[in-house]
Amino acid sequence: MSCTHSKLRKPEWLRVNLGNNEDYSATGKIIKSKSLHTICESGKCPNRGECWNRRTATFMIAGDICTRSCKFCNTKSGRPLPLDKEEPFKVAESVRTLGLKHAVITSVDRDDLPDYGAAHWAETIRQVKRINPGITIEVLIPDFRGNKVFLQQVIDVRPDIISHNIETVERLTPLIRSVAKYTTSLEVLEYIASSGIPAKSGMMLGLGETREEIIRTMEDLHLSGCTLLSVGQYLQPSKNNVEVAEYITPEIFAEYKSLALNIGFVHVESGPLVRSSYHSIDYL
Repeated sequence: MSCTHSKLRKPEWLRVNLGNNEDYSATGKIIKSKSLHTICESGKCPNRGECWNRRTATFMIAGDICTRSCKFCNTKSGRPLPLDKEEPFKVAESVRTLGLKHAVITSVDRDDLPDYGAAHWAETIRQVKRINPGITIEVLIPDFRGNKVFLQQVIDVRPDIISHNIETVERLTPLIRSVAKYTTSLEVLEYIASSGIPAKSGMMLGLGETREEIIRTMEDLHLSGCTLLSVGQYLQPSKNNVEVAEYITPEIFAEYKSLALNIGFVHVESGPLVRSSYHSIDYL
């Protein structure tokens, strides 16, 4: 999948209506009133209309400034503010107010903190469970630099799914991801899987990867113990991010889903508008 023209025209299947009905507005107001951050907004997710209309959202904890600067990501980079000690409670209360049965939580990278934010992660999960008995939780975590002590803090509070995204194929990782390493991500997923909690990962297509590299990445993920997979189209969120090399057709995404299931994944979401937390509850 080689890069063609630098200004590719976005195909029809990627044109979405964000929506703006009562539930969409109510979800936005609740998030704003609690001074919370969501990856829905910072990542300019194309599905936020569908999700917010269903009164669901993916909460982003530990602030909205990331210590890394990945080429694909629209989240602000720089020196983060101190952690908000009240944030775990605020997230838990917002989950309750929204009436969620399933919550998804992610975060920026906090390489500035001694534990990379692991304790804050664990406290957030604890509070969400305490205030929302019976809820199921998916967490999309950073790599914590591969530190298993910090990973264990998240594992110990037992979210239902722990996700960590490989993002792209090995060859493109140094060009697309900041700090993160392909092998470290596989080691993180292997450690998660060894805990008995389902390990999930996500890939973006359209960055210039080949079919063979995609299949190899799927195989590497499966060998690590990862059983849940999302595959979506990379969309350039701003002019400062890397350009799209290719738009993958829905038919090709369907083919990759079949290939992933044949490799041995238990559940796969694969499509142009699929993102990490899309239809998250269906993975359970």
